[in-house]
Amino acid sequence: MRSRFRPDRQLSVRMVITMFLLGLLYVAFIAALVALLKSWILVVVVAAGLLAAQYWYSDKIALFAMHAHEVSAREQPHLHGIVDRLCATADMPKPRVAISQMGMPNAFATGRNPDHAVLCVTTGLLRRLETEELEGVIAHELSHVAHRDVAVITIASFLGVLAGLLVRFAFYSELFGGRRNDQNTALLLALIMAVSAVVYTISFLLIRALSRYRELAADRAAAMLTARPSALASALTKVSGDIARIPSEDLRTAQPFNAFFFTPALGDGATLFNLFSTHPSLERRLEQLAKISTELNQPR
Repeated sequence: MRSRFRPDRQLSVRMVITMFLLGLLYVAFIAALVALLKSWILVVVVAAGLLAAQYWYSDKIALFAMHAHEVSAREQPHLHGIVDRLCATADMPKPRVAISQMGMPNAFATGRNPDHAVLCVTTGLLRRLETEELEGVIAHELSHVAHRDVAVITIASFLGVLAGLLVRFAFYSELFGGRRNDQNTALLLALIMAVSAVVYTISFLLIRALSRYRELAADRAAAMLTARPSALASALTKVSGDIARIPSEDLRTAQPFNAFFFTPALGDGATLFNLFSTHPSLERRLEQLAKISTELNQPR
């Protein structure tokens, strides 16, 4: 089913290019591991198993990690009402709705496709936003679902996850325990770590570049769907300002899911990492929304 979210050709092109480059990187990574470990069956089985698990169970993993649970329309009529209206307007399947019991104001959508998606908001977000602001945030997340970039980012991030797990595997497993030549073992470990580090770095930069653009695309899609870019801008300003005051322990819990959030869980002092952020700066997002307001002849 095609939704009424406007097709974003630039986003589609960037997704295709990023996935193509990551695919090449993935093939090279697997080939290097096969050459080093001398066991293509082990590498393929482990890699395929991890990718399948991340793809099929990404929604359950995210909900569990964020202390979230699905809620019915009877439990959260206001939230479900907003999702119902926006999905009807966008002509798209309604995702499952969940709430995370966290004070940090944020939202995310995950799932392998629009028919198996879940949209989650935190209790901190519900407490802080007015209805129009909440609609803007939810429309932003629904745009991610409609454009299938939830699945794209899930798959794209797999390489980094695999590279990190492989380093730990090399250290803590007994795979190398039976080898007699300690020098060969040390060299093999060093080579695996070097290859994994290179793969992680390249995939990290590619995913960040794609993620920043897709957030701008989702902001624009949400603003056009609701016709209220000023409400989305207000929500962005509130959420970004409040997150900076969230306890660091809560931020550390949430940061692994930054690529899926409405706005990243970063506290004070994060400006040095803006270049590697999953999201564009608040200023850049507000600037785009102001331009959309002008296009729609709305006050900013």
